[in-house]
Amino acid sequence: MHRRTKIVATLGPASDRKETLRKMIDAGLDVARVNFSHGEAEDHRRRAADLRAAAKDCGRDVGLLGDLQGPKIRILRFHDNAVELEDGDSFFLDSELGLEDGTKDGVGVAMNTIHQDVAAGDTLLLNDGMIALHVDRIDKTRVYTTVVNGGILSNHKGINKLGGGLSAPALTEVDRENIKLAAELEMDFLAVSFVRDGDDVKEARRLFEEAGGKGLIVAKIERVEAVDNIDSIVDAADVIMVARGDLGVEMGYAELTGIQKKLIRKTRKASKIVITATQMMESMIQNPVPTRAEVSDVSNAVMDGTDAVMLSGETAVGKYPVKAIRAMAEVCTGAEKYPLPEGRTRHRMGDYFGRVDEAIAMAVMYAANHLDVSAIIALTESGSTARWMSRIRSDIPIYALTPHVATSRRVSLYRGVFPVAFELTDEAKAKLYRNVFDALLSRELVNVGEFLIFTKGDLDGVSGSTNSMTILEVTKPG
Repeated sequence: MHRRTKIVATLGPASDRKETLRKMIDAGLDVARVNFSHGEAEDHRRRAADLRAAAKDCGRDVGLLGDLQGPKIRILRFHDNAVELEDGDSFFLDSELGLEDGTKDGVGVAMNTIHQDVAAGDTLLLNDGMIALHVDRIDKTRVYTTVVNGGILSNHKGINKLGGGLSAPALTEVDRENIKLAAELEMDFLAVSFVRDGDDVKEARRLFEEAGGKGLIVAKIERVEAVDNIDSIVDAADVIMVARGDLGVEMGYAELTGIQKKLIRKTRKASKIVITATQMMESMIQNPVPTRAEVSDVSNAVMDGTDAVMLSGETAVGKYPVKAIRAMAEVCTGAEKYPLPEGRTRHRMGDYFGRVDEAIAMAVMYAANHLDVSAIIALTESGSTARWMSRIRSDIPIYALTPHVATSRRVSLYRGVFPVAFELTDEAKAKLYRNVFDALLSRELVNVGEFLIFTKGDLDGVSGSTNSMTILEVTKPG
């Protein structure tokens, strides 16, 4: 339980057996990702139901994240499904070409404004940057290019523009339908792909809430425009995902690591949650162990303070979904032995706080890092107090005691926070403390004689009412 960095893993054909799901949860899965880019609505319903059932079997509250497809700009189809492009070849892209009319000379594009978004001299990157095209000229809807880096190009591969600038809106009609499905499935997190600014995030939240959704909104940073507008996105979102695939293609791989560090730092400073994603253990799609480079990649994200690391193809279609999670958990635990750059108590030391519960959370973490306590206990309705406390580096576990399953699933993504089911009752303090001790002792989370820091609010059942901090010694039952 005391691995602080959380693990998000993608569901797919490799994890469809219920026994595999249970093993994934036992190996360390904290949040399961449903990728709306693949499969039909019934596939998503089945996987969500199986995940909930497996989590119940394991006695865990596992979060569920729905990831919208977004406006991934793709080529259409070739007559023969694929062509081989060589350096120096002429090749065109045309939004008016037929669905299956692609040849070695050119191919259709599923974006009718691409000719308006590019100019001579631009570089277009296809198939995750594996193929590069230099734009020579534009004639009506046709974009004429020269192949700079060739290779095999097959149907439906994605297109990016180096430096960004393709103008597709963040939410497609398919996304709008999937938002309703995410609400129906009571997903705890909704990830919005290819956001450009804070307004895209706000629109997704509005649609999700109108459909009855109550989960948190994850903004995926995949565009140059998103990096440029990161302040408004962080402000509008609950969670930021550093989605390094398309972002690396658009920004250029040389800058990606620095941008990742900047995004993690900025998100933590704003007291928001951050996920680092894409190709973290990509080799484990085929191999039973990660490469040393992948171990370093995951470790660096953990040491930079990411709340969670994410597996994609490794658990969706890979040969070793359980081993991938177990390896990820081991790497995270090893990396957590090293302190974050800001140390233990510098976070927001010069700030004024606009909310009482936020101020209590900061006071708790300052005390915890200067006193010999074994755990922090937050009685919480929404999980906000636990989230604020998790922004400060501490080796001390934060137990979020809550009666709400939705809150337990939500805090499953927060670094260093562990949910504990607990019924909040309007009892005398002595009885309340006894109940808390018994709940923790029964789970072997604390020992008699240890000190805890305990937070709660005077108004039970009211979100955001945390207003007290108490230091307690765990006593024997009876």
